[in-house]
Amino acid sequence: MTALSHDDLWPRAGAWPSFDAIPGDLDAALLGVPTWRTSLSPTGAHATPAAVRAALPRYSAALVGSDPVDLGELLRIVDAGDVDEPDGPDGEERVRMRVAELRARAGLVIALGGDNSATYPVAQASGAAGLITLDAHHDLRDGVSNGSPVRRLIEDGFEPRRIVQVGIADFANSVAYARRAAEAGITVITLGDVRRRGIDDVVGEALEIAGAGGGSIHLDVDVDVCDRSVAPGCPASVPGGLAAWELRALVRGIASEPRVVSADIVEVDATADADDARTVRLAALCVLELLAGRAGR
Repeated sequence: MTALSHDDLWPRAGAWPSFDAIPGDLDAALLGVPTWRTSLSPTGAHATPAAVRAALPRYSAALVGSDPVDLGELLRIVDAGDVDEPDGPDGEERVRMRVAELRARAGLVIALGGDNSATYPVAQASGAAGLITLDAHHDLRDGVSNGSPVRRLIEDGFEPRRIVQVGIADFANSVAYARRAAEAGITVITLGDVRRRGIDDVVGEALEIAGAGGGSIHLDVDVDVCDRSVAPGCPASVPGGLAAWELRALVRGIASEPRVVSADIVEVDATADADDARTVRLAALCVLELLAGRAGR
């Protein structure tokens, strides 16, 4: 890989200090949760947290406009490393313990997957009462896999009427699971709905429903909600999904809500990405969009 240039006037994103190096309250903490062992399709998603960290320095942390700011100067951001072997009951418990530790000090915990099974322990440990998923799929399958985290959360007591699924796509789900979502009371905003209604309207409804009754919200960013041309490193992405700008706008808009205390970025397989690493780079930009939303509160 070509070395990145250096410019003192153009600081790069990433390379944030470790969790233990910064005392006191934090604005955001990054945590690798490299789940992959229960994936329904072969995946190298456990390689993705490291790949996203390597991609972050390709970008600045600057928000431009009438009053430009550098997120690295505005926010106290740390990198808490990775949870070792996060799959299975013991691994999930390690994830819960680490996320709870981070949440005690950080206003926003950003979990880097890994496949979508990471959502289950991260959402539980963050203490969220509402859930918003940006995903082409319902994730209500039976069993334990990257296709089951939403069902598992509900079975463990999560209120389904505070779950909003944004980007659910035709030809990516079954009638049985669509009916399961409807019967549970989950709010489904399809891919077509997003495009007809617009980003701001969808964000507003999702936050209203997930935040109803108080408490905090977890955001699940499954990158396979995007069009395959921008997310070839997602095993289940399909042609016609969200554009990269749509995903980024949804992520920033939702993260701007103070009740959003945790998020995961999942279903990117860094080992199956295009040569230009476009999927991993999009995931890295989602990290920055989450931080931008946090800064805009």
